Amino acid sequence: MNREDRYGYGMKVLEQVDGEAGQRIVDSLADTSPELGHQVVAWAFGDMYSRPELAAKERQLVTLGVLTALGGCEIELEVHINAALNVGLTATEVSEALLHSAVYCGMPRSINATLVAKKVFAERGLLPITNLS
Repeated sequence: MNREDRYGYGMKVLEQVDGEAGQRIVDSLADTSPELGHQVVAWAFGDMYSRPELAAKERQLVTLGVLTALGGCEIELEVHINAALNVGLTATEVSEALLHSAVYCGMPRSINATLVAKKVFAERGLLPITNLS
């Protein structure tokens, strides 16, 4: 595929996974780093997200774990929590993944990610979550 084909294919995948939120990220880069926006679409979504070895749900769980562990990724977490719901994860599954991350990356980062999830869940009418066991 040439550069334009990769971008077009990546845009289809981006729309399926992230919807409008992904497009807003790409648009926000247009006047500062259009090449970064291009790479987000062509490489991250066209090449990486479209690989068949992991399902979209599994890719989103990995993404949520990594963004939580990194910390300071609240904007991306909001996009990818929405994406996780878009590809079929439930709010309870997202909440549980963020809870599980506390074991490996600590309580503060897990709490920060969970508060981002709370915002997304509230916007989507998915509260309250009851994952007590």
